[in-house]
Amino acid sequence: MVFLGAVLVLAGMIVGCAGTRPESESGQKISLKPCHLSAPGSTERLSAQCGSLTVFENHAARSGRQIELRIAMIPAISRTPEPDPVLYITGGPGGASTQDFVATSSAFDRMNEKRDILMVDQRGTGQSHPLECEAPEEELDFENETLLKAEIERCIDQIDGDPRFYSTQAAVQDLDQVRSAMGYEKLNIYGVSYGSRVAQTYLRSYPQHVRTVILDGVLPQDEALGVSVASDAQKTLDAVFARCAADVDCSEAFPGLPDALAALLERVAKEPVAVELYNPYTGEPTEEIFTQGKLGTAIRLFSYRSETAALLPLLIHDAHTTGDLSRLAAQSMIVTEQLQGSINYALHNSVVCTEDAPFLRQEGKFVGNEQAEKNAYLGGFYQQLEGICRNWPTAEIPSDFKTLVRSEIPVLLLSGELDPVTPQDNAEHISEELPNSLHLVGPGQGHGLIMRGCTHKVAADFVERGTVDGLDTDCVQDLKPDPFFLSFTGPKP
Repeated sequence: MVFLGAVLVLAGMIVGCAGTRPESESGQKISLKPCHLSAPGSTERLSAQCGSLTVFENHAARSGRQIELRIAMIPAISRTPEPDPVLYITGGPGGASTQDFVATSSAFDRMNEKRDILMVDQRGTGQSHPLECEAPEEELDFENETLLKAEIERCIDQIDGDPRFYSTQAAVQDLDQVRSAMGYEKLNIYGVSYGSRVAQTYLRSYPQHVRTVILDGVLPQDEALGVSVASDAQKTLDAVFARCAADVDCSEAFPGLPDALAALLERVAKEPVAVELYNPYTGEPTEEIFTQGKLGTAIRLFSYRSETAALLPLLIHDAHTTGDLSRLAAQSMIVTEQLQGSINYALHNSVVCTEDAPFLRQEGKFVGNEQAEKNAYLGGFYQQLEGICRNWPTAEIPSDFKTLVRSEIPVLLLSGELDPVTPQDNAEHISEELPNSLHLVGPGQGHGLIMRGCTHKVAADFVERGTVDGLDTDCVQDLKPDPFFLSFTGPKP
């Protein structure tokens, strides 16, 4: 899919010599040079201005190791731009903003007419001193504590840095140093998925530098990531199956979907299935080993987006009735690359092991619905998280970090009705502390709403006006889920 608008190409050509931004009050400045942004699995290239800023790895000590942050900025098209840019913060944890922005850039075209678009790769990701370790040759065995510990220690030994200093709070301090060095007084913040946590943390820490906030797929501050991952994913899958059952053509073509998926999961649980296929990106022959965990992850990722959820009934039915998992495997590789191509898992572990895993239990008891988690097709996902985090270095977080953020600043909340990871209840929950907020729910949509239908126009109007009052949002209710694929040629004509 092509997302690059001609207006962004033109912007990159017009401002090819943007040069140095104003000097910050701290004396630092960022020198920007023309560059192109790209992303794994995409042929798109965005013209931008890029630079770097050196910060301490340990902000509290203000000494020792220093790391470089990767910064990208797409200048406003207007000759008289507004002084407050849009800061794009991607999800993960572990995503790189300068990469992930490429796929969603067209959603920000209208904002870019009057405002710069600013991106910073979170420390530990992308080109901001990434925490790198070689991926394990085989899938992690969470049942074998000894092997799991050895694998985690192997990864930590390879990392160039101290994982304890790669947290959300540290990332937020980085963002404010970038803001200052770029000469911006206020920001309009867009945070998607885990990026919504970063945005909320910035809002709490530096409210004087925030003009507006858009949270797309909300992760509440007081929620432990992982506490309901499996049950939330199950609810979305159940809704997809229910929609198919209510559709005459889909229900006739793919009867008994829950039983078909259960049979597939049981099959790979008994014995992993080796699938030989051609890599859809490289064309090279490859082998995919489907375990229960890998199949569950594939199903979950398919449910992230309406267009891939529309494939699920067909793929599950085909794999179950033919016994051939190759088509499911090929599509899974495409979806995984699109959604997780730039995720840095060492940074992911550093964040969740400090900010989430310690809060999965109180007095030794799991805080969520343990039975619902274990009964879901993903199984006890939180137990895998705990297994990793038992051996990962962690740091302390601010005493108020896991409490909801209260603010009078205008906030636009975006949710997909069928989001498998950040359900709409999350946004309703945090809105209690945000009196100047508005929550929009996209019917039939999954994770991340700004690219859907007219949502980007509503978001641009919100940023332009600086208030949720009087926004025309009726068009969001016109969104619909993609029609189900009834065959590999597509939906019914």
